[in-house]
Amino acid sequence: MAAKPSFYQHGDINIGGVFALSSETKKMSMQFTRTPEPRKCVRVNFRGFREAQTMIFTIEEINNRTDLLPGVSLGYKIYDSCISTIFSIRAAMALLNGYEETLSDTSCSTPPAIQAIIGETTSTNSIAIASTVGLFQIPVTWLDVIRHPNITAEEVRKQGLMQRPLEATNYKGNPLKPGAVPVLSSLVQLLEISHFATCACLSNRKVFPTFFRTIPSDYYQSRALAQLVKHFGWIWIGTVRSDDAYGNNGMATFTKAAEEYGICIEYSEKIHIAEQEKLHKVIDVIKRGTAKVIVAFFSHVEMKILLEQLTLQNITGLQMVGSEGWITASSLVTPTSFRILGGSIGFAVTQGKINGLREFLVKLHPSQQPGNLAVVEFWETLFQCSLMNENNLPDINLCTGSESLIEQENEYTDVSEQRIPNNVYKAVYAVAHSLHDLLACTPHQGCTNSVKTEPWQLLRALKNVNFTLETGEQVSFDSNGDPVARYDVLNWQLGPDGAVEFKMVGYYDAALPSGQQFVMSPVSMVWAGGQKEKPRSVCSESCPPGTRKVMQRGRPVCCYDCVPCAEGEISNATDSNDCIQCMEEYWPNAKRNECVLKAVEFLSFEEIMGIMFVVFSIFGVCFTAFVAVLFFIKKDTPIVKANNSELSFLLLFSLKLCFLCSLTFIGRPSEWSCMLRHTAFGITFVLCISCVLGKTIVVLMAFRATLPGSNIMKWFGPPQQRLSVLAFTLIQVLICVLWLTISPPLPNKNTKHYKEKIILECEIGSAVGFWAVLGYIGLLSVLCFVLAFLARKLPDKFNEAKFITFSMLIFCAVWITFIPAYVSSPGKFTVAVEIFAILASSFGLLFCIFLPKCYIMLFRPEQNTRKHIMGKTDVKSQ
Repeated sequence: MAAKPSFYQHGDINIGGVFALSSETKKMSMQFTRTPEPRKCVRVNFRGFREAQTMIFTIEEINNRTDLLPGVSLGYKIYDSCISTIFSIRAAMALLNGYEETLSDTSCSTPPAIQAIIGETTSTNSIAIASTVGLFQIPVTWLDVIRHPNITAEEVRKQGLMQRPLEATNYKGNPLKPGAVPVLSSLVQLLEISHFATCACLSNRKVFPTFFRTIPSDYYQSRALAQLVKHFGWIWIGTVRSDDAYGNNGMATFTKAAEEYGICIEYSEKIHIAEQEKLHKVIDVIKRGTAKVIVAFFSHVEMKILLEQLTLQNITGLQMVGSEGWITASSLVTPTSFRILGGSIGFAVTQGKINGLREFLVKLHPSQQPGNLAVVEFWETLFQCSLMNENNLPDINLCTGSESLIEQENEYTDVSEQRIPNNVYKAVYAVAHSLHDLLACTPHQGCTNSVKTEPWQLLRALKNVNFTLETGEQVSFDSNGDPVARYDVLNWQLGPDGAVEFKMVGYYDAALPSGQQFVMSPVSMVWAGGQKEKPRSVCSESCPPGTRKVMQRGRPVCCYDCVPCAEGEISNATDSNDCIQCMEEYWPNAKRNECVLKAVEFLSFEEIMGIMFVVFSIFGVCFTAFVAVLFFIKKDTPIVKANNSELSFLLLFSLKLCFLCSLTFIGRPSEWSCMLRHTAFGITFVLCISCVLGKTIVVLMAFRATLPGSNIMKWFGPPQQRLSVLAFTLIQVLICVLWLTISPPLPNKNTKHYKEKIILECEIGSAVGFWAVLGYIGLLSVLCFVLAFLARKLPDKFNEAKFITFSMLIFCAVWITFIPAYVSSPGKFTVAVEIFAILASSFGLLFCIFLPKCYIMLFRPEQNTRKHIMGKTDVKSQ
């Protein structure tokens, strides 16, 4: 069903209007049993009704003037958008197509096309209209015309008569006649001039080339709001916004500006009028929040919804900072709203003064426009009566007809400030002045002096329009179609009569130099809850001297903890980000106001950690000796013979050396101890791993030698095993000699890791030498582990390879974890980590390889037989 205009009047030139005459649409049930009814607009919006009447008033005022558009009358066609994108697009399409249903005009003439659209109210709907009227093009009529000496195809392009390349055919697809030129006769690209759409996205000329507005872009308002919050010292705030282009884009700009000014946002929630069930979640977030200041980027519709919930939940004491969308909305002023919104501060569009507007508004009466359903619904809603009683119902309160708007005080009749109506007033006058300039120009300027004009001509004229209203206010547009950004700073206060007043306490002017754009007036202000004292909104209190700020993980930079300065540092100022460090060999006293000499520390034999390492080291040596003695006693048993007794004894000897070398890491570092501890560690461990590697190779080769005709074991006999162990060990000895020759480990006083003490440690000298020693050990370990892993599926009873695999797995795991622990552990803990790795890996080799065999020899002698080892025992006996 096509849209019908709510208000219509013929004129020589017509202007369209789209206003929110209603505040919502009625949801129709979808039962799928019958054709669904069309969506209907419900709940009269007095504010939108006032703006539509302001447009009509302005057009009538212009028509009565003799100096502006003389001899030309302006008409209008106004539609209701119901604050719905669907209805806005439908209205735009109706204005584009020139459709009108049931008009009083009975003439057969075609009404003039719409030249421009005033509206829409919301940014989301304005985007929808701008996308429709700015990019939609009515089908083109191609005319075959005789080429005139004064008009060529190039001239057609220059004058903008065509907006796409010339084609070689006419509108029927036939070739053009010689000398003919295609001329675009009816390409429509309508203008939209919004009085209340503030989304910064609409300034994008590539996307919205025909959009203009008389209200500043939210880009300026959002940044000005951030300056306002910073001006009052609020660095911890919450934000709520409408879930549409207005709220989302405006809050995105505000958030970016807030970050620049060091303002932290605790939460950022959004509300949509069609999703009120999500409102409870937003209310819960606000209740749990600690911010005392909330920046609300809403239109008055969403703010009214939020206000109802805040009142219902009795949430008070929050300082509201508002956008121009609701800060001056008188519909929010109720007997109870001041408890919530009292002291609110925000930006409003600058005031205007339209003489005669109130007189025009209060003259509205249904008798003047019989049959106009919009006026009927407005009247019945305002006076709570019915103009018609078609069913003769006795309970109907009929309107008497004597009702008058003169004594009414509501949003429709309120013209005390005329902020938004003034924007409508300026928008209509901008179109009128553009048409005046267009009709007054000469044809060679690319325009016409006839009444019939094209929208593209009006677009060119509107870009250059610059005029001054009778009130002295100058109207012009920049290259993006935006006016100069000016705002008043308002504060919700109670007047002497107890009524809520929107008191001006400052202003913002983007035309002023940077740093001087925001100005506050020296007037008294009222804050949240009607308080005279400005609220504080911080995430954390100031840190006193002797402490420093520590940011809370996962929270904004405004949230921090005050922690005492670390030992070695002092602070003597409030909110110190860092503490002052004492000199290298000094540290603070208990009061952190004096530095004293540091204590010297190293891993000694007297402290508990050193004693524990000594105990474990001696225990490891004793246990290794016990195993060696047991193996010597049982050297003739099958389990010792099967495990290569010669390499086993050599491995036990190297393990003793590993346990003993850990003792060299304990005690006060000296030159000989530093060189001894690292070289002894490297050589003994290579000797140990070489023995394990030899045992692993022997295990693998022993089972390969069982294949028929294989004599591989002659290459892996005892001489070859001893030679391989010696060769592997000599390589490590050579690495250690080079390390000690080039840059040996030496004792060093480490004052970097601990501020309260000096750590005596062994500096490794050449890092390449140190990591070469460790790397060589790691290489042999990995090789041994791989070979043992490959031999893991040997006969179950002969599990030497499995034991080696487990031992090397533990060995590799210990030393892999050792590397990051060694690098990150300072001072004596570096030594402790290294000792722990030595002992852990040594015990791992000792227990995994020898403990199972010791268990069999001591507690399961019946398994220490050749048959059991070879896996030939009777299955039933198992």
